[in-house]
Amino acid sequence: MQLADYCSDREWKKIKELADTKETPFLVVDLEIIKQKYEELKSVFPAAIVHYALKANPGEPVINLLRDLGSNFDCASIFELNKVLDAGVSPDRISYGNTIKKAAHVKYAYEKGIRLYATDSKSDLQNIAEFAPGSNVFVRILVEGGETAEWPLSRKFGCHPDMAIDLLVQAKQLGLVPYGISFHVGSQQKDIAVWDAALSKVKYMFDWMKYEEGIALQMINMGGGFPANYISEVNTIQTYAQEILRYLKDDHGDDMPTIILEPGRSLVGESGVLVSEVVLISRKSRTDLKRWVYTDVGLFQGLMETMGEAIKYPIYTEKMTDRSNEGNVVLAGPTCDSTDIMYEQANYHLPLNLAVGDRLYWMTTGAYTNSYSSVEFNGFPPLQTYYVD
Repeated sequence: MQLADYCSDREWKKIKELADTKETPFLVVDLEIIKQKYEELKSVFPAAIVHYALKANPGEPVINLLRDLGSNFDCASIFELNKVLDAGVSPDRISYGNTIKKAAHVKYAYEKGIRLYATDSKSDLQNIAEFAPGSNVFVRILVEGGETAEWPLSRKFGCHPDMAIDLLVQAKQLGLVPYGISFHVGSQQKDIAVWDAALSKVKYMFDWMKYEEGIALQMINMGGGFPANYISEVNTIQTYAQEILRYLKDDHGDDMPTIILEPGRSLVGESGVLVSEVVLISRKSRTDLKRWVYTDVGLFQGLMETMGEAIKYPIYTEKMTDRSNEGNVVLAGPTCDSTDIMYEQANYHLPLNLAVGDRLYWMTTGAYTNSYSSVEFNGFPPLQTYYVD
């Protein structure tokens, strides 16, 4: 890989300064990149309301930055909600986007002023009606897209469109406001056409609700899914926006509903570089062609998205000067859990002169690393994160 493809000279200088003084592993997050990504997203989706998916990186500096830029926030728990409220974000800028929530947590959110809730089941809807009366609700539907998303989000969340229509009708009967429909095409979604198929379902539901049920829906929540720059080539956010806005225009014309986006990975992913150290290099037999490279960071210290080798992070070492001097490796973490292997089949190559103590730099690790980092599995502490601007 080429370092310049993933890291500016300014960012690299700051990373190296920290690497010279801090113990690995640690994550460096460049707030300036997040600012650029947010402004870029707003420029290509000017009419959309951005609800940052806090789970991608819940760091206080990230919250404060996006708050000041005008972003709204999507929270998946009352614990995330408290972080955003503590940062001074007003409740009208926050949605409770998790369809799986305790009744007591619905009550708590309502008491804090939250009036926008996701749902996908009758029991959850009844909880919202009882403990968040009069609130706006949007129903999440199941959509296709798992085959082309590097981190699929199907099956666990959402319901069939027919059931979603029933829930929206019930919402009105229960005194709630049937506000809209949401979907998520899968994280790191590479196939833009998946949005077209999802929006076609939504258009059908909008028409059915209006003409058959007498309910005018007001909002489409398209979730996240926009990609970050990993190893696989992806289209630009400008290309995504151009196509998606065309789909929306074809479906709704001048009667455009409110559009909500819930970006996470695409906003913060490229802001992060995870710095680790090689702990051990070994082979499993005298004739084994693959080296096993063990690092001081693994699945349980922030690299959970390498499970199943789903997200393939670009990895850089300062010994990467001659591609002919590289060999195939297995990359594994430091814990005593046998699942703590990041890449075995993905054909990663690292320099043959790689040695214990060398630094490995994991690029595009600003999303779902510090938030996935475990608390003291095998005694290893959570991933230390440094925010720079």
